[in-house]
Amino acid sequence: MEILAFGVQADEKPLLEQAFAGHHEIRCLDVFLNQDTAKIAAGYDVICTSVNCGLDNHVLQTLATGGTQMVAQRSTGFNNIDLKVAERLAMTVARVSFYSPYSVAEFAWTLAMAVNRRIVRASTRTRDFNFRLDGLMGRDMHGRTAGVVGTGKIGEAFARIAHGFGMRLLGWDIAANPACLDLGMEYVSKEQLLAESDLITLHVPLMPQTQHLIDADALKSMKDDAMLVNTSRGGLVDTAALVTELREGRFSGIGLDVYEAEAGLFFLDKSLEAIADDTLARLVTFPNVLVTSHQAYYTEDAVGQIIDATVRNVDDYLAGRRSDNVLVPRLPAPSAGAS
Repeated sequence: MEILAFGVQADEKPLLEQAFAGHHEIRCLDVFLNQDTAKIAAGYDVICTSVNCGLDNHVLQTLATGGTQMVAQRSTGFNNIDLKVAERLAMTVARVSFYSPYSVAEFAWTLAMAVNRRIVRASTRTRDFNFRLDGLMGRDMHGRTAGVVGTGKIGEAFARIAHGFGMRLLGWDIAANPACLDLGMEYVSKEQLLAESDLITLHVPLMPQTQHLIDADALKSMKDDAMLVNTSRGGLVDTAALVTELREGRFSGIGLDVYEAEAGLFFLDKSLEAIADDTLARLVTFPNVLVTSHQAYYTEDAVGQIIDATVRNVDDYLAGRRSDNVLVPRLPAPSAGAS
């Protein structure tokens, strides 16, 4: 069987081809799946998508008409897929429920330290042979408070690093993580966490309940010199409200690896185009803001685990097996000899 993969990065392509070798043929495209590209999938029973592909009602209908029966998503998040429509169309959807949490947690810390110690500004200066230190003063993390919003595997990994820095740990989640409690984390209300934390990091999924979890009121409740890092999903932060607060001179540093309107921008080269998104254009002008293009997961370890899980998801689907990665089950009858 030949599988069509959308939104494949150059570094990712050889890894996908190698992983699928001996299983199935795979055709890799760098374009993302959307309303304009969905017709390309006609004739493919199985397609493979990335987190910035848009699988809304129109796209899923087009896929179903073209014969697609299974979507294998190469990410943990699946807020880009209308699962109710997929279920109505009897289309199987699977994702990668787990990959290296250290990839994201370590990158969250990379952003935090980069904005705290003004690394981008310092690097730009030294390239121009300007070695002055004015405006480069940061703060020790030791003894300060880290607020971890979402204490699952990634939040726990972030907390372990914060513990190594000697920070006080506050957590907010629907349930306490025993490993975080062992680190000395205190679980508090979201309001207390925002008010007391020097560094706030977001590690919760994007759902209707978490859309704009960090809204105008939440931002106003934070310390004027707080740092905010988001490596989860852009929709967790009301970016327009964030820009308003930044205009007032608030916050020591903001590190964003995700953006709520990143689809159609991130993973693409827009350097020769005018950016119509005024909010993003304004956001990147602030000297205390660092924006990266959804790369927190992008390590050899994590990408390798994502691809391996994707191959298993396709194999399981074709063999009639079900795993915890399946979001919408609609499995074909097992082939002869399958187990």
